[in-house]
Amino acid sequence: MKKTIYLLMLNLCIGTMFLQGQELVPITKAEVQTKVSENNTSIKISEEEFNQARADYRQTNAVFLPNISASHTAIATTNPLMAFGSKLNQEILTASDFNPAMLNNPSQIENYATKFEIQQPLINIDGIYQRKAAKTKMNAMALQTERTSDYLVFEVNKAYMQLQLAHKAVDVLEKALEAALANKTLADNSFKQGYLQRADVLSVEVRVTEVKNQLQSAKSNVLNASNYISFLMNEKVDVVYQPTDSLEVAILSLDDKKVSQNRADIKAMELVSNAYQTAYKADKMAFLPTLNAFGSYELYDDQIFQGDANGYLFGAQLKWDVFQGSKRFGKTQKSKAEFEKSKLQYEQYVSQSELEFNKAKRILLDAENKLELTALALDQSKESLRIRTNRFGEGLEKTSDLLIAETQYAQKQLEYYQTVFEYNYAQAYLQFLTKE
Repeated sequence: MKKTIYLLMLNLCIGTMFLQGQELVPITKAEVQTKVSENNTSIKISEEEFNQARADYRQTNAVFLPNISASHTAIATTNPLMAFGSKLNQEILTASDFNPAMLNNPSQIENYATKFEIQQPLINIDGIYQRKAAKTKMNAMALQTERTSDYLVFEVNKAYMQLQLAHKAVDVLEKALEAALANKTLADNSFKQGYLQRADVLSVEVRVTEVKNQLQSAKSNVLNASNYISFLMNEKVDVVYQPTDSLEVAILSLDDKKVSQNRADIKAMELVSNAYQTAYKADKMAFLPTLNAFGSYELYDDQIFQGDANGYLFGAQLKWDVFQGSKRFGKTQKSKAEFEKSKLQYEQYVSQSELEFNKAKRILLDAENKLELTALALDQSKESLRIRTNRFGEGLEKTSDLLIAETQYAQKQLEYYQTVFEYNYAQAYLQFLTKE
């Protein structure tokens, strides 16, 4: 028994030194919220996803804007057709060039061509619908980014309450340890005076060891809660945070709250479904012809980067891809299936949100009832401990009864603060579910 007590006390001392060796930083919930909104990695990832969707949307500007290119080409050829055409483009043909011998067997000719081209879309119905789908997706990503921020507000509330609860547990168990050590001193004195047996003293020592072990676990929970808050704020983890806001029962009015169809994530799901619908329409519009204008301005010479001869070309093309080996049929069927799937996912998501809301309301009601009972039990156990401690000091109470009362009081304190956490958490979760 002595060896076990020594090992537990050694572990407790090591854990206490480790906790005390950390940097203790007081922090408010508002400070955590601010740092999370500025530095959290999840928010940054969500913002980059929005930037990606916005870039996809901007690519669809090609439906309206021209495609302009410039090129400079150099060739040397003895090909009869190419040689004659190059001279013609350079505007250097002479009567001798029509000599059949020269036409059939020309000398090598060099040709340098500078060309400016423009292609202007005029009517591309499928491209217009693709642009609409991209814009809808971009708006959906903006709402998802907003919902990510809402979730992190809720997550900060939970993490901060966990930190408060962990520190409360440490406070309770430290006081319980003080009481247990005081009772141990009384027990040792009573044993020396012959009022107690050795078994009673050992029971008190076991209680002291139990409290020390619980205190060590509570201090580890403080470290875990501090590390998680550091993770949320994207800061170093070797810090122990001390909450400056106290853990108290939150009073919020949630009677008229309900899941709104305008909640950011639900609205985003709806927009995603709309985007799939528009993409489906775009694939159907791919069966229609397209109309595009084109033009070019060309400079030719037999010297590099020169342009003694020039010419231009412009026109329009009406193109209709009548059949592409059933590729478009399969693509249209796929986009239709994706649209139908997105509608089902939206309905399922709304239904699941309602389910979570109803469940959270019941959890809040249970926590409210439990809060009343634990508060009453805490008062009763506190009074019971006070009476038994006084009687034990007068030699009128058994050691086992005092230990039971002491244990119950510590348990009821921990249960009360745990219930406060559960009650506040349920309210915060309901706020998250009903936020518009």
